[in-house]
Amino acid sequence: MYFAESTDELPDPATVRSMSGLEFMHRVRDGTLPQPPIARLLNFQLDEVAPGRVVFRGTPSFDHMNPVGGVHGGWYGALLDSCMACAVMTKVPKGAVYTTLEYKINITRAIPPGVEILATGWTDHVGRSTGVAHGEMRGTDDGRLFATGSTTCLIMGT
Repeated sequence: MYFAESTDELPDPATVRSMSGLEFMHRVRDGTLPQPPIARLLNFQLDEVAPGRVVFRGTPSFDHMNPVGGVHGGWYGALLDSCMACAVMTKVPKGAVYTTLEYKINITRAIPPGVEILATGWTDHVGRSTGVAHGEMRGTDDGRLFATGSTTCLIMGT
């Protein structure tokens, strides 16, 4: 597990809106703001942040498997939603936030439990009211592609 300790707190909305999306994402990566609770549950963490680009690192375990022994599609979806939407967040101005309107994933191969994954999201467009991004999940050992995705996010508060 990536977290040395857990926290039951999230930053208040005023704190989030007091900084740009890029600054917010840097603070989450650096640990001055908490990682999202779902990341602890699904065993992934924010690894890299740059304008329009975010990378999460994660490893599915037995706890993330479906009833027939594969990594559940929801694990892929949560990780891709996180990297793509957070890439959009890096481009929103101070005072604004985002929410996912829709996303789509394409699983290209099964991830074996215990294989470390990098999920990278890139923005394609970020305007005043919407952001569009795409992402991919690759193994850290050999770069094999496991899934791709795309998203549209609503930008609020601009």
